[in-house]
Amino acid sequence: MESLVFSLNATIPIFLTMVMGYVLKQIKLMDDHFVKILNSFNYKVSLPALLFLDLYQSDFYEVWDTRYVLYCFLATLTCIIVIWVLAELFYKDKTILGEFVQASYRGSAAVLGLAFIQNIYGQATVTPLMIIGTVPLYNLMAVVVLSFTDPTRLGDDGKQILDRATVKKSLIGIITNPMIISIALGLIASLIRLPIPKILVKTTANFSVLASPLALIGLGAGFEGKKALKKIKPTLAASCIRLMIQPAIFLPLAAHMGFRDEKMVALLIMLGAPTTASCYIMAKNMNHEGVLTSSVVVTTTFLSALTMTFWLFVMRSLRLI
Repeated sequence: MESLVFSLNATIPIFLTMVMGYVLKQIKLMDDHFVKILNSFNYKVSLPALLFLDLYQSDFYEVWDTRYVLYCFLATLTCIIVIWVLAELFYKDKTILGEFVQASYRGSAAVLGLAFIQNIYGQATVTPLMIIGTVPLYNLMAVVVLSFTDPTRLGDDGKQILDRATVKKSLIGIITNPMIISIALGLIASLIRLPIPKILVKTTANFSVLASPLALIGLGAGFEGKKALKKIKPTLAASCIRLMIQPAIFLPLAAHMGFRDEKMVALLIMLGAPTTASCYIMAKNMNHEGVLTSSVVVTTTFLSALTMTFWLFVMRSLRLI
C-alpha cells in the first residue's frame, strides 16, 4: 500500500496537469494558435534550458561508473533499434511509425527520475549517470526517427522519399535541433566544470521549471479523444512496450550484472517510466500529427502508478533494492 501511494503521488499530479490543459482548452481559455505557440516555446526555450541545467549541474566525476553508463546507453540503443525495425516490418500505416517508435522507447528519465529517486533515497547521486547514458541518446534518436519518418515526405507507395535533398535536410535538422545543442553545451560545461555566474544559472532555472508543466498543459490542450480512440491498438502496444516489456527484459539482466539499490531504481525509471510529454512537443514540431503520442503519454502516465509499484515490489521482494 505504501508503494502504491508513493507511485500515485508521483504520477497522478502529472496526469491531472494534462487534464487541466484539456479543460482549459474546452472552456476557451486557450485556442489552437495559443497551444501551437506554447509548444513551440517549450521546444525551443524551456525544454533545452531544462536539459542544459540537468547536465550542467551533474557532477559526473564524483559518481562516475563506466560500466553502468555503458549499460544504460546500450540497453536504450537496443530498445530503439529493435522497436524501429519491428515497427517498420509490422506497421502498415507509416504515418504513425515515428510517433510509435519514439513513444515506445522514450520515458521521463530526467524529470520523473530525479523526483522518484529523491523520494526513495533522499538524494539522487546515481541518477545523473543514467541521464548521461540515456537522455542525449533519447533526444538524438528522436530527431533521427522523426526526421526519417516524416509523414509529409511519404510517397504514393507509403514509403519515405529519401533522396539527397531529404537526407541533407534531415541531417541539418539533427545538427540544429535546440535540444541536441543544449545537451552538447550542458555536457561540455559539466565536464570542463565551466564556472557560470549564479545570475545566469538562476535565469536558466526560471525557464527550465516551465518545461514540464507547459509540456503537460500543451499535451492536454492538444489531446483529441476521438482521434485517439481510433489509434487504441498502437497506443496499447506502445504502452505495453514502455511499461512492461522493456523492464522485463533489461532489469533481470542488470540484476545479473550486479547492479543494486539506487542504480536499479534509476534503471526502472529509464526502462519503465511513463512516456515523457516532450515526445509530444517534438512530434508536433517535426511535422507529425501528435495524436498517437499524446494518447500514449496519457495512457502510460495513468497506468504507471500500478506498473511502477509492481516493479518496485518485485525488486524489493528479490532484495535488489
